[in-house]
Parts: sequence; structure tokens; C-alpha cells
Amino acid sequence: MRLVRLGYRLLRAFFHTLAGFWIIRSRFHRLSVEEQGQHVNIWARKMLAISGVELVLKGEPLATGPVLLVANHISWLDILVMHSAGYCRFVSKADVKRWPLVGTMAAGAGTLFIERESRRDAHRVLHHMVANLHDGQVLAVFPEGTTSDGLSLLPFHANLIQAAITANAPVQAMALRFIDRRTGLVSQAPSFVGDDTLLGSMWRTLTARALIAQVTVGAPELARGRDRRTWAGDLQREVQRLRDAE
Repeated sequence: MRLVRLGYRLLRAFFHTLAGFWIIRSRFHRLSVEEQGQHVNIWARKMLAISGVELVLKGEPLATGPVLLVANHISWLDILVMHSAGYCRFVSKADVKRWPLVGTMAAGAGTLFIERESRRDAHRVLHHMVANLHDGQVLAVFPEGTTSDGLSLLPFHANLIQAAITANAPVQAMALRFIDRRTGLVSQAPSFVGDDTLLGSMWRTLTARALIAQVTVGAPELARGRDRRTWAGDLQREVQRLRDAE
């Protein structure tokens, strides 16, 4: 039954991905920002459903910017989950841009790509983030810089938080958790950390019977005189608080 479930979900996911790729390449650029956001939100929600993942949203992310969303990072599913909660432009590692299909779709959806090892590129991306926030956009980052085990948080890097300070934009914390619906306990099925492989994570996710992606959203907050390192530490504690509140 697991193989049948996997085959069915993979087939549906493949055709849904092709449909999204066609929209990105053919007419996405002609849509307004609001229409683009609607398309991405609907597409992401359907892909979650195809993957057998139920979205549970607690609180509301700001629908319009300027705002910078910060969240913990567990899995390749996180971007789908956050797009399902509301459209945003992600800041992502440059490697994603080179992934077949996914890179094209991410770029078309407005992702800002960063070479994490390059200080010069970090300045370039920070400049674009500030400009986008000034334009009233919703941006999203994973300040841990990599995936964690979903049980604890890694320290939050402060560099990209500077964009919100420079633009005088609010930041909204979001806590992500994956839960086994049958037991109510945290699920490690979608995890993608350490020795996990992408294929292994996808296998566990697509063959799981009942997964819930829970997004708990905090209140927007301004820097109010905090420097980026202090604010990053406060945001890490807020994300942890939101995770532990359940």
C-alpha cells in the first residue's frame, strides 16, 4: 500500500509541477503582484494536499508588506508550507536556482538567490531586500541558514535581519512543526538534516499516512532601537516560544 500511495502521489505531483512550470514560463510575468500571489498560494496548497499534508494555520501572517517573515527551517516542504499560509518572496541559497524545474519556478515566483559564502553577494541581496521592503513586499528568510531537526533551533544569523532595520519594516516570527495526526506528536518524516537525503525525506513524506504542517504566527514587531544581532536573538526566542506554546 505504501508503494501504491507513493506512486499515486508522485504522478499527481509531477503533473502539478508541470502545470506550475507552464504558468511561470507562459504568463506569470503578465500578472499583477496580487494575482501572482494568488496563483502561488493556490498551487502550493494543492501540492501540499497531493503530498498528503494538512495545513493548520494558527494566527495570520501579514498579507501585504512591508514585512519580513522569519521561520525555523526543517524540510524542503517549508517553502510550500509558508506559500500555503500566504504568498511571500523567499531569500534562498543560489544552489536552488540550478535545480531542474524547481529553480525556474522559484526564480519566476520572485525568489532572491544568495551565494552564502560571498560577503559581496550578501550585500547585493541585502540591497535588493531593502528595495523590495520599501516597495511594500512580503519577504521571507530562514535565519538558521540550514535545516534543523525540528525539535530545537540553531542560532539565528543576523545579516539578513538588517534589511528590516534599514527599511524600518516589521518582522513577523513564524514557527513550523510537522505533526503525526494519529499520535499528535512531532513527526520526523519530512526532516532533511544531517545525513538525510532529499530522496529519503521525500519517500518518508509521501508514504506517510497523516501529516500536519502547523504554522504558528507571532505578532509583527519593529526593531525599536535593537541592532541586528540583538533582534536576531529575540526573534529566535520568539520562534521557540511559538513552537513550545502547543
